[in-house]
Amino acid sequence: MSRIFGTDGIRGLANGLLTADLAMELSQAAAIVLGHGHAKPGARPRAVVARDGRASGEFIGAAVTAGLASSGVDVYDAGVIPTPAAAYLVADIDADFGVMISASHNPAPDNGIKFLAHGGKKLPDAIEDKIQEIYEKREFMRPTGAQVGRINRLSDAEDRYILHLVGAIPQRLDGLTVVLDCAHGAASGASPDAFRDAGANIHVIGAQPDGLNINDGVGSTHLEPLKEAVLKHGADLGIAHDGDADRCLAVDHTGTEVDGDQIMCILAMAMKDAGKLNQDTLVATVMSNLGLQLALEKQGIRLERAAVGDRYVLESMVANGYNLGGEQSGHVIMADYATTGDGLLTGLMLASRVAQTGMPLSELASVMTRMPQTMINVANVDKAAAKTHPEVLAAVADTEERLGGKGRVLLRPSGTEPVVRVMVEAASHEEARHEAEALVKVVEQHLRLS
Repeated sequence: MSRIFGTDGIRGLANGLLTADLAMELSQAAAIVLGHGHAKPGARPRAVVARDGRASGEFIGAAVTAGLASSGVDVYDAGVIPTPAAAYLVADIDADFGVMISASHNPAPDNGIKFLAHGGKKLPDAIEDKIQEIYEKREFMRPTGAQVGRINRLSDAEDRYILHLVGAIPQRLDGLTVVLDCAHGAASGASPDAFRDAGANIHVIGAQPDGLNINDGVGSTHLEPLKEAVLKHGADLGIAHDGDADRCLAVDHTGTEVDGDQIMCILAMAMKDAGKLNQDTLVATVMSNLGLQLALEKQGIRLERAAVGDRYVLESMVANGYNLGGEQSGHVIMADYATTGDGLLTGLMLASRVAQTGMPLSELASVMTRMPQTMINVANVDKAAAKTHPEVLAAVADTEERLGGKGRVLLRPSGTEPVVRVMVEAASHEEARHEAEALVKVVEQHLRLS
């Protein structure tokens, strides 16, 4: 059987790939690996279960809960809350593990299951493989009588999380006007309450979830409504979440987008100023703009690059003791306060920096200049040879030499298709396009599949 888990749990069409049977049986397998393998002797394991607001989350959540309780796990049902809230609660109540039911920024018909280890941390591949092995063998536990799990409502889940968030910010938001776009998702309750409790004057859009409208024309993948609302209300800034609120993008008072790279740059500088940026290092992926690296260098901050995916960012952070990392897409991990990307925490910290400095977000973001970037996907090629073929490597080296430190080249094989992504950053759009197209010709000439 092929691997069930992807880069961020299991995700697919609800009642297509992701059925109630699959959800229940995977949960039964996870109960053994994450629960009974770690619980205190003589005690039933405990798990936090949460979801975003998709309609399918109701039956998938019921299946997950049934699978866990039937396997002797006590379930703490946190209801509809953000993914980072679920991760926080696993640690806060000292549960053995957690389950988040969400498909993040995907459309409403999709859903997903993310398992969280003790402490609210994402699972390494080896643990996911153990869960899949037990699932495939159907070697489940079926206790009876007093040994079956009980189901409890974690009624103060959102309140615990909000108190944690507001307590983390260095400066209250009194006097700031903020527009929040909650993507009709899991942040619809928590984000407005958190910003309000932090002192901000708020206007809210995308916070009327009906189970079917999550991410539909709103949120971090559709910024136009937020830009319009910021201008309409004369707000200081706008914050956009995705469906499960583990990411954050922003809009300044002029309606201009502030992407994940700029947000990370602002937060890295703030943490360095406060003496809280471990080893003066930020971790980002290979896709982050060269402009981020150049801006950080001017501030005495080092950029460590990881493979694409927030799990690889987190792996680098944990391995090296760094406490800030993220992705251009807006996943930002602040390890002093969270074990995963947290869109609410990121938005609050960004707004807090505006309040702390008295500078508009547009000025804070201007310390980083985005380098023009061209990305071209080259299909039907031998992607495995992209990093080893001598002619291709020579062409990349020649391009980098011509750019002379004022640009960057990246050839990245697709994880799922016979595609190589050719990315070039340069001083101008014309130069980036020209160099990218020249590299595409080399890739097509030497790597084309017959």
